[in-house]
Amino acid sequence: MPHLVVSISGHGYGHVAQTAPILNLLLERQPQWRLTVRSEVPLAYLRSRIRVPFDYLPSHGDIGMVMSSALDVSVDDSRAAYRAFHAGWDARVTDEARLLRDLGADMVLSNVGYLPLAGAQRAGIQNAALCSLNWFDIYRHYAGDDAVAAQIHACYSNADAFLRATPGMQMETLSNLVAVKPVAAVGRNRRDEVNRQLRLSKDEQLVLVSLGGITSRLPIERWPRIDGVRWLVQENWHADHPDAVVLESLAMDFGDLLASSDVLLCKPGYGSFVEAACSGTPVLYVNRPDWPESPALTGWLQQHGVCREVSREQLQYGDIGKDLQTLWSAPRSTPPTPDGASQVADWLRHRLSLSGD
Repeated sequence: MPHLVVSISGHGYGHVAQTAPILNLLLERQPQWRLTVRSEVPLAYLRSRIRVPFDYLPSHGDIGMVMSSALDVSVDDSRAAYRAFHAGWDARVTDEARLLRDLGADMVLSNVGYLPLAGAQRAGIQNAALCSLNWFDIYRHYAGDDAVAAQIHACYSNADAFLRATPGMQMETLSNLVAVKPVAAVGRNRRDEVNRQLRLSKDEQLVLVSLGGITSRLPIERWPRIDGVRWLVQENWHADHPDAVVLESLAMDFGDLLASSDVLLCKPGYGSFVEAACSGTPVLYVNRPDWPESPALTGWLQQHGVCREVSREQLQYGDIGKDLQTLWSAPRSTPPTPDGASQVADWLRHRLSLSGD
């Protein structure tokens, strides 16, 4: 029974959004495979996205970047965290290799921590990276070229492949790049149910507010009321606004909520942008001009979805009424098809020399 060990970064939920559809499809096709997921992402969230059986191991496979908010990188803290993570690097890789051998891993798939890749390479285990970004290019953008950057790059470049999801960064220094089509779990439009539960009229508009897995919130309590608009926000925001609705009260998958909403309000992120575009949901976003992945994400969404950028100042005061109206009056485009999950599942099956269905 082949054993696939999958590492998923805890730096935002976009890494889960990219990985979960692949695992769901793969294990549906190959139910005899054993799956272990290693991550810092809470188990409850992983199980809400990964619908197939898996073992879970808490794991710290990458630093990501230290964030002071959902939009802001703390550069100095990030440098310090990377220096600490790479202290005694050779011993850390040796420990990782031993753990993977003890697990009996036949392949390691990492999105997109590089320590699991290094451990697999030392242990002689097949390994691949999957993501729309990599921490080498992100780290180098903020901290420059140094010994840490070189060690990160070696982990990615020595993998059997780097499966780059579309849209994604260029990653020009990686010769093992394999382009992958968009990956997304597309939810079901259940708007009639939402309207009944929230007692909304058909004329009311529902805006889903989501900043991904980075802990942060918007000051919705200071926002003015916009006629006919309701805000769907997470419970731990404790949003004191007469038009705010707690999304957990609907007891629906996030994908279904997204497909049932009139607009997604978010920051640039792979899961948010691609799932919204594939669901046909317009996007209002605040940009992250210093984040190296942002140009690829926003350029793709502008081509394949309906979107509009707003400023951080507008979000501070809720001055987005006109932008919402512009989005709702814009012509709709044909949603893209997320074929990437099938593409990666086929690649993994081929690598382990398994026949098709």
